Amino acid sequence: MALVGSYVGLSKALVLVFPVFLLALLRFGIAAVAMLGWLRAGPDERPLGRREHGLLFLESFFGNFLFSICMLFGVSMSSALAAGVIMASLPAVVAIGSRLFLGERIGTRVMLGIGCAVGGIALVSLSRHAGADEAATSVLGNLLLFGAVCCEATYVVIGKRLTGHLGPKRIGALINLWGLALVLPFGAWQAATFDFASVAPASWLFLVCYSIAASMVTVWLWMTGLRHVDAAAAGTFTVLLPISAGLVGVVFLGERFSVAQALAFALALAGIVLATWPSASNRTLPA
Repeated sequence: MALVGSYVGLSKALVLVFPVFLLALLRFGIAAVAMLGWLRAGPDERPLGRREHGLLFLESFFGNFLFSICMLFGVSMSSALAAGVIMASLPAVVAIGSRLFLGERIGTRVMLGIGCAVGGIALVSLSRHAGADEAATSVLGNLLLFGAVCCEATYVVIGKRLTGHLGPKRIGALINLWGLALVLPFGAWQAATFDFASVAPASWLFLVCYSIAASMVTVWLWMTGLRHVDAAAAGTFTVLLPISAGLVGVVFLGERFSVAQALAFALALAGIVLATWPSASNRTLPA
């Protein structure tokens, strides 16, 4: 999650060089080449059935395709710092998904945490004092970023289902191929008129690092972790995503906290604490 948050922030630089769909196409294409060896089934994996194929498609559709599009368009219309605040709602949204699809119970503190997260999103969305057109664009960007949150939460829930039947490497390779297929028509359309010669070597190197981190390393780490913890517990670790995204915006991209953004970030983090702090009955008591 720390790596995901970092590339959410750093992708702000890439969308200034590549159109969004072309960037997504290049990301999935580079990762597909890197993960060719991961497509083979392991000795303990059963053949893929219709259910597994369907889950793999949905995992890629929400977690790769829609997440990438919503996140890249959203961060291009907003800021990495705003992305960090909005992504702070991830644990609460994961909790809702766990309740709806995995039958896990949502307590009172989780509901309060959801309220704080929504309040943080509303505050950062309304904190800009720009012209009407710029303000409308910012609100649209923030809505797209929240759409990315919902996609990532869906990715967590479906991923837990998949890890019971497939290995982490094969999951990563298969959902990346689905992502490549989904974005191919849109990326090819933008590639037809893009001047590839204008891209600096440093941007190409950055793109390769981004692709390997986003489609390969983070997916392998995440799916490996999901084999050992339930979805609700995994959701608590998404706290690292907004924190690292916000830090990247401040440290590397020169963004600054406004008072409203600082309050929104604090409110969102308070929601995370409320939603994930263990209850007294779940704490390990000393022997």
